[in-house]
Amino acid sequence: MASLISCPHCGSRPKEEFEIKGAALPRPAPDAPQSEWFDHVFLRENPRGRYDEYWHHAAGCRRWLVVTRDTASHEVEACRDAAERVPA
Repeated sequence: MASLISCPHCGSRPKEEFEIKGAALPRPAPDAPQSEWFDHVFLRENPRGRYDEYWHHAAGCRRWLVVTRDTASHEVEACRDAAERVPA
C-alpha cells in the first residue's frame, strides 16, 4: 500500500508525487550578520520527532507545502500550503 499525503489542494496523493526540499525554519533578516546566515544554511539540528519541512507537490498542483512529519517513524501529521500564515 502506497503512503498517501493529504495535499490541501489535490486531496490524498501518493508520496512519490512530492519532493522534500528541506527544513521549514525561520530565515534570518536580510541584513543579519554573515555568521547568522552561515549558521542558518550550514549548521542544522537533526531532531528526532516532530519536524516541519518544505515539500513541493511536483507531480500535482506544483504548490509549496509545509509538511509536519515525525523523523523517527516518517508518519505525516499535517500538511498545509506554505503561503498560509501560521498564528504566532
